[in-house]
Amino acid sequence: MQTRMKEFRARHSITQADLAGRVGVRRETIVHLEKGTYTPSLRLAWQIARELETTVDELFSFDDEDAERNEETN
Repeated sequence: MQTRMKEFRARHSITQADLAGRVGVRRETIVHLEKGTYTPSLRLAWQIARELETTVDELFSFDDEDAERNEETN
């Protein structure tokens, strides 16, 4: 998974802790999302996109390798 969360947070001067509080997760979750080591639920992705005034499609992208890895772990 690729994400532009850090870029969009910077545009809005929102810290990881602020964003986490707004969407109801721990700051560590935001850290993992930004590193691409955690794939958000659709609901969480939508909440984050709403807080950052963008769309899920603008914020997150998945490639075929990401999809294959997710299928292997499920």
